[in-house]
Amino acid sequence: MMDWTDRHCRAFHRVLTHHAQLYTEMVTTGAVLHGNRERLIGFASEEHPVALQIGGSDPNDCAQAARIGEAWGYREVNLNVGCPSDRVQSGRFGACLMAEPGLVGECIAAMGAAVDIPVTVKCRIGIDDQDDEEDLDRFVETVSAAGCQSFIVHARKAWLKGLSPKENRDIPPLNYERVYCLKRRRPDLEISLNGGISSLGAGVAHLNRVDGVMIGRAAYQTPWLLASVDEQVFGASPQVRTRLEALERYLPYVEAQVARGIRLHHIARHMLGLFQGEPGARQWRRHLSENMHRDGAGPEVLEDAVRAMELVAA
Repeated sequence: MMDWTDRHCRAFHRVLTHHAQLYTEMVTTGAVLHGNRERLIGFASEEHPVALQIGGSDPNDCAQAARIGEAWGYREVNLNVGCPSDRVQSGRFGACLMAEPGLVGECIAAMGAAVDIPVTVKCRIGIDDQDDEEDLDRFVETVSAAGCQSFIVHARKAWLKGLSPKENRDIPPLNYERVYCLKRRRPDLEISLNGGISSLGAGVAHLNRVDGVMIGRAAYQTPWLLASVDEQVFGASPQVRTRLEALERYLPYVEAQVARGIRLHHIARHMLGLFQGEPGARQWRRHLSENMHRDGAGPEVLEDAVRAMELVAA
């Protein structure tokens, strides 16, 4: 999720779950090859397991970006073939590539030859006037033949003509059955489902039909749901038992980042939904929103936000 799942977000989410796979925001191959890599793809070892998601359509560039990702320590490289934004389309990557399965296959083959870590694809069930039965099958057949064994499928079409990226997350109808059907048809592939999953319970229910589930916006907007993943999905002990415990475990990271010169709002913005649904949640969000942008703001803003919240809840 571009501009959302940066390294500060992932560090926070890792406090909540030890086992869930985390993904970077999509980074273009051009940025990986020529940009500030520490800023764009740098991460802490504590974030593992974490995958690098890239956007691109040139096989050589994709291979180089994958090689760099592996050298930086990522455990998977994911090629985004699902993002519908205008900027992505103009760069000939993202969802528009579903119309070019042969080219995606070339990218996957080049990436697979360049690295030893898994190379995966995130896609839609189709775009525009594509037939989401025949065309999706053709896409998966072509790309899997090139070496991809793992697909994360957003169970909506993307309408590249006429809908905004935001509308593409809501207006095209969800078709989970199409993803289930793909898994039945290709039991040899790892098929994960994405799109419209609003709770951990809903995600767990899908695991009876597919191999994995990717939760995006719900995990960002109501991050506490991640605290149950280790126990409910992996059968392991929870990382934290309460939201306050999660905050306490994250504060040393916040303090260290602020000491490095990172402004608090870059870190705290990912925590606005931590107390969603709890008494005082509005005061928590308000205090952060009003104070995290201040010059010199540090961990004390988070501590003060808890006190403001507790006063209301008392």
